[in-house]
Amino acid sequence: MSGYETYRRFQRIEDQAKVLGFRIGNPKHGGFGRDNYDAVGVFPGEGDSLPVFSRDAELFVGTFREVEVWLSGWARAQQYDMLLRISDEKRRKKAEAKELERQRLEKERIEKRKMFAALSDLSDKDVEKLIK
Repeated sequence: MSGYETYRRFQRIEDQAKVLGFRIGNPKHGGFGRDNYDAVGVFPGEGDSLPVFSRDAELFVGTFREVEVWLSGWARAQQYDMLLRISDEKRRKKAEAKELERQRLEKERIEKRKMFAALSDLSDKDVEKLIK
């Protein structure tokens, strides 16, 4: 039954990660030289969760136990911030919305630059002057 217990443990870790806005996956960089090391990676979740991080950023790599401890630490850090009234869900959502809007404007600016460059024979410096 150890295989089933391992699977159930993985499901619990995955559920906890999903609640915190992460996803669990195969690490990109392995176990950093440890032998017989079954590593899992923690990545930002899909969608608008954790907009500050790149979608393919590997935030943490470790064994099941290490990932459980890391996720618990993340949750406790959020609880401590709320306890001290440094942040709460409303402030987090507002900050995430602000970051998403900044990223959207940056993508729009890059697209504008590409469009101006494609439609004109201007140099990059001239295109930059037109955009600003």
